[in-house]
Amino acid sequence: MKQLVILSGKGGTGKTSVAAALAHLASAEMPIVLADADVDAANLELVLDPVRQETHPFTGGKVAVIAPGVCTRCGICADVCRFDAIAPNSAAYRVAPTACEGCAACAYACPADAIQMQEQQAGEWYRSATRFGALFHAHLFAGQENSGKLVTLVKQQARLWGQDTGAALLLVDGPPGIGCPVISACSGMDLALLVVEPTISGAHDLERVLATADHFGVPSLVAINKADLNPERANEISATCAARGIEIAGRIPYNDIVTEAMVHGRPVTEYRNGPVTAALRSLWQEICRRLLDGTTGGHDG
Repeated sequence: MKQLVILSGKGGTGKTSVAAALAHLASAEMPIVLADADVDAANLELVLDPVRQETHPFTGGKVAVIAPGVCTRCGICADVCRFDAIAPNSAAYRVAPTACEGCAACAYACPADAIQMQEQQAGEWYRSATRFGALFHAHLFAGQENSGKLVTLVKQQARLWGQDTGAALLLVDGPPGIGCPVISACSGMDLALLVVEPTISGAHDLERVLATADHFGVPSLVAINKADLNPERANEISATCAARGIEIAGRIPYNDIVTEAMVHGRPVTEYRNGPVTAALRSLWQEICRRLLDGTTGGHDG
């Protein structure tokens, strides 16, 4: 099973629209499994209309809990807490779970052993059915950390499902940026498709995400979305990539039909033929040449 991750150096480049289109095109040719690795703001499901099959809790980190009947109200826990997460109430001291960072300083300092560190549910992950294949996705609760750990979990579950069901491709819609979730999404992939807009900030953020993929030894292709809105900048991005030996796999034109398709909850390639769909089909063929013909030197699952 080959593994493709779709990334962008910033949000709003059209990455998920491209991912949904590739899911449609790929599923017409082979069995695939999908993963939405943007656990902080997942939106691939908005286009794929999934039917949820399984829901599982995700535990991330621990939070301090004070036993009221044991607490002596000495106040030492509040003194050692660097996050102002502990305050007195009428019966004992209490911990604000959203402020607790799980450092356990209070538990170590409590002379009455009234504080325990307990696992907390930080989110959920799901397996859903779509018309293109199984989709693994997740929701990280507000204010929670360990999004990188949740991304890894989503990828692992999708990979296991793909291996068990004989999928030929794992397609991962990665999160934007270059933080921990991106590192988790990128790690171990056979190929990264980097979606960029022809703007100054787009070119800058492309450099950052290229460096991230390079660091983890993941070969990259670049797709310039809305390339015709700024041909000069698009040409500059192409020249920069050529100088680094990075292939521009596609130039996708701007068209309102993409938004119209998303309003109807469908990938643009499924919604209507036209210049955008033609460009995405060409992009998919280039991905097939690099990924499925074994020219990436990647990791078979």
